[in-house]
Formats: sequence, structure tokens, C-alpha cells
Amino acid sequence: MSNKSQSLQVNCPTCKNVVEWNENSKHRPFCSDRCQKIDLGAWANEEYGIAAEPSEEWSGDSSFTTEPSEQTLQ
Repeated sequence: MSNKSQSLQVNCPTCKNVVEWNENSKHRPFCSDRCQKIDLGAWANEEYGIAAEPSEEWSGDSSFTTEPSEQTLQ
């Protein structure tokens, strides 16, 4: 039997090219800096999202007051 271990290969999430998953793969899981930046741009443009159920904390129903404080700085 051979002691060689096969390196893991994954597909780049952006262009689907095969990428070796190892320490030498600088942009893993992406194949290149370009694909990495395309993905980052998609997140920044809110093209991607993480599904979650709304909670009270983020429901928009804030218990904080928007009225100015009676104390003022002089």
C-alpha cells in the first residue's frame, strides 16, 4: 500500500475550477485573488445573505427612546 495521501480538491465557489486544498493554495477555497474579490463584492452588494429567523433584538421594535436627554452639555 502507498503512504501517499491524496490532497483534497474542491471547486472554486466563483468559477468552479478545481483547487487543491493545501497550505500552498493562497486563496483557498478560491482559485485566485480575482475570484476571491468577486465573492467579497457579492457579499458587499448584499447579493448573498444568511437565512435567519427575526428575533426581538433585531426586529426593529426598539425600546430605546429617541427623545433627547434632559441633560445637556455646556
